[in-house]
Amino acid sequence: MRKKLILASSSPRRKELLTQAGFSFQVLPANADENITETAPAEMVKKLSERKACASMEAWEQQGNLSDSVIVLGADTIVVQENGAESRILQKPADHRQAAEMLRHLQGNTHCVYTGVTLLWLNEKKQLEQITFSEKTDVTFYPMTEAEIREYVASGECDDKAGGYAVQGLAMKYIKKIDGDYHNVVGLPVAAIYQVLRKRSLELEAQNTPCGQ
Repeated sequence: MRKKLILASSSPRRKELLTQAGFSFQVLPANADENITETAPAEMVKKLSERKACASMEAWEQQGNLSDSVIVLGADTIVVQENGAESRILQKPADHRQAAEMLRHLQGNTHCVYTGVTLLWLNEKKQLEQITFSEKTDVTFYPMTEAEIREYVASGECDDKAGGYAVQGLAMKYIKKIDGDYHNVVGLPVAAIYQVLRKRSLELEAQNTPCGQ
């Protein structure tokens, strides 16, 4: 039986990536507790993706839908500046001052982008199955002047972006090198997700209408 893909995220970037890759899906984000004890970046994003997927699955069931007809996709992305044994997580900046400060740390250096992914579904025996994994991509910035940082922040592109930048936007002219999956930096490792579905012989509904809601 082909399953409907449920995206447990309202991120426009994740919706755009899935649409570009030809996935048919429905958006059903749900509130999930983001207070976690994990400190390793890879474990953090995996746990958060799992919580988001579980919350979305519960919301789908509460609507009276058959949960064995869907696969829920939860994801979480963080930007990490690693310095030896220490790691600094760069969340979404609260304001432009904080965004500029983040860019001062990133410019001229290499940082890591981690995305955790959880796929959740019921098999033919109504048993819950789950696959959770993380993807890491290294991003290296060219040096930026203060004027360039101020200009970029003033564009507003840094708003609501982990790390204070969008690799697919104006910031691309400051990116020197990307080691790993580019789409993971945007917000979702689409190719890795597809390979997992393919390996498990999980078939999705065909795309026949505009995706996302």
